[in-house]
Amino acid sequence: MTGFDLDKLRFDEKGLIPAIIVDSKTKQVLTLAYMSRESLEISLEKGLTCFWSRSRQKLWLKGETSGNFQHIVSVTSDCDDDALLIEVDPDGPACHTGSFSCFTHEIV
Repeated sequence: MTGFDLDKLRFDEKGLIPAIIVDSKTKQVLTLAYMSRESLEISLEKGLTCFWSRSRQKLWLKGETSGNFQHIVSVTSDCDDDALLIEVDPDGPACHTGSFSCFTHEIV
């Protein structure tokens, strides 16, 4: 993020911001996760997605145990600076079920 001031981002009352993760080539939505400022800073430093696990209440480097890292291509904030769109080159499936995307349950 060249020249963007992270202080402009609007984290919620729990210190989190939603991040939509998209495959940079196919533009398929892979997952929706949450980032703390610390996990965003780690992500930017490593070039890999790092999230805040709301269920485990700890930082989670995507791929750390599975090997399915997500290499960051770009990070963009929305018009209100309260959500992120992160394009990645994934090493494998995004979902813990083994599915490429977490979005597999068609409703309509």
